[in-house]
Amino acid sequence: MALGSQSRWTVRPAAGAQADVDVGLRDYMLRIYNYMASGLALTGIVAYVFAQYLFAHPALAHSPLMFVLMLAPIGLVMWLSFGINRMQASTAQALFWIYSAVMGLSLASVFLVFTGESIARVFFITAGTFAAMSFYGYTTRRDLSQFGSFLMMGLIGIIIAGLVNIFLASSALQFAISVIGVVVFVGLTAWDTQQIKEMYVDEASAGREATSKIAIMGALRLYLDFINLFMMLLQLLGTRRD
Repeated sequence: MALGSQSRWTVRPAAGAQADVDVGLRDYMLRIYNYMASGLALTGIVAYVFAQYLFAHPALAHSPLMFVLMLAPIGLVMWLSFGINRMQASTAQALFWIYSAVMGLSLASVFLVFTGESIARVFFITAGTFAAMSFYGYTTRRDLSQFGSFLMMGLIGIIIAGLVNIFLASSALQFAISVIGVVVFVGLTAWDTQQIKEMYVDEASAGREATSKIAIMGALRLYLDFINLFMMLLQLLGTRRD
């Protein structure tokens, strides 16, 4: 999910060059947040619309199609992540929108499990938490890469525990996964933001096409942090339907 870290704050460019980087960095980060917010909006709209269809056709919610929709985002994100260097920026952008829409289809089931009011409440809690941690990651001069190994081990542990709990169906284990998941994705939000910022500084002269692809991958990383943080908080704070 996160890429390797580079050393930071060791080379100070001339004042004019630094000003150019600062202006470009602000535009670059704004583009990333716009991509991410648009992707989240598309996911939310698709999820809500498809959820209404599932309410009207409840048998579909238990069909093999839902299993396919759960796996489809994994395939798309792997295609985008591993193929980004071989595709044009326009293709990568199209895949990002497709991925966001397919993710909406896979998340529609949350409307069947949790009340709309609690989903909205948890969304705003997630948005506030994400904004605070992303701002911290953008502004801090502390090297957050020292936490990278810990966060990635936590992420791998969550994935393994989640797979095990599919068979155990343990509420206690699910609670532990959700608590640890919140900590991990809060940390990843700050770490990814700092790394995305560094990637621009390192690749500032790479050209418009390369910068566009970096921005798309940055938006994908933050999008995934937000979605996963939302799902973990929903497990903890969401109100289930009767």
